[in-house]
Amino acid sequence: MKAIRNFFENTKPHVQKGSKFHWLHSTHDAFFTLLFVQKDTSKSGTHIHDYTDLKRTMGIVVLSVVPALLFGMYNVGYQHFGALGQLADTTFFQLFLFGFLKVLPVIIVSYVSGLGIEFIFAQLRGHEVNEGFLVSGILIPLIMPINTPLWMIAVATAFAVVFGKEVFGGTGMNIWNPALVARAFLFFAYPAQMSGDSVWISASGIEKMADGFTGATPMAEAVLGNIEFSAWDAFIGLIPGSIGETSALAILIGALILIVTGVGSWRIMLSTIVGGAFMGVLLNLFAVNTYMELEFWKHLIIGGFAFGAIFMATDPVSAAQTVRGKWIYGFLVGVLAILIRVLNPAFPEGMMLAILLMNTFAPLIDHYVIQGNIKRRLKRAQVNA
Repeated sequence: MKAIRNFFENTKPHVQKGSKFHWLHSTHDAFFTLLFVQKDTSKSGTHIHDYTDLKRTMGIVVLSVVPALLFGMYNVGYQHFGALGQLADTTFFQLFLFGFLKVLPVIIVSYVSGLGIEFIFAQLRGHEVNEGFLVSGILIPLIMPINTPLWMIAVATAFAVVFGKEVFGGTGMNIWNPALVARAFLFFAYPAQMSGDSVWISASGIEKMADGFTGATPMAEAVLGNIEFSAWDAFIGLIPGSIGETSALAILIGALILIVTGVGSWRIMLSTIVGGAFMGVLLNLFAVNTYMELEFWKHLIIGGFAFGAIFMATDPVSAAQTVRGKWIYGFLVGVLAILIRVLNPAFPEGMMLAILLMNTFAPLIDHYVIQGNIKRRLKRAQVNA
């Protein structure tokens, strides 16, 4: 590692402004700061420095999604060999290896296309490369069906980076969660591949079906009135679905990492779950079809609800910032997710639309929370005539 650091230190002067390779400054800085903590401090003024910078924060988020990623790889193999009726003759390693080889290209395409655009924008602007895509680059593959063509992944990622983030000014300025922008783009641009009675499945013939998920997800079955599924399998994750969204258990492990490290907002996580449970119970009370009769707790472990509540709704940039605003924001995300999911069959996965909608209104929620605080403080103030 010392040799690598010396290489970056020795080449740094050659990429500074005015040098021959100044146009590589953003690229050099991105890799250098990713691998090592810099010796530079503030050039002027007094500042308090924390050991956890943005790259390390993003690293913790990536670490927290690893359990869902690893289980998603295993589940891809599990669904494949299950479709062929070969589970009994297949080892754990074979299941995981098959899924690993299927998921790895998706991750590579996501990072190459997304980071490529990030580097281009940074070079054109003369800015440092933002760290935000470290997280978006891994979240995008996890919310995609395994059968999604790689070119679609590349196009959706490019759209999310350019129109979901860079047009607003880059990392920290985006209105919507970039990963969900990519998913929404595919959902509306290529509905045949991303919707239908077999949600998250686009397959014709057993050959294609065996490559990925081989049957309708529990949520898609519920839309059709078939609400019988194993709650245990849904909790563990041995069900069809997007790569990283099937295992509530793996997602809960990620939630624990985010909460313990203080990176993720437990208020948003909890309020989203409470909002989803509230709407589920309310629909049970006024049920007029089988989907409305589905137990509220089952809504929390099928589809993308758990993944969205832990990793998407908690995005610190696009979510509410105030303490009270986080409670309101999360609760409404949960309510809208279940409401859209149950009452609008055209959008069987309501979590995506619910979070994007509340991303839009998060600044408004914070505004009214702050104004409310100001009014209460003014009322307490004693004004002497």
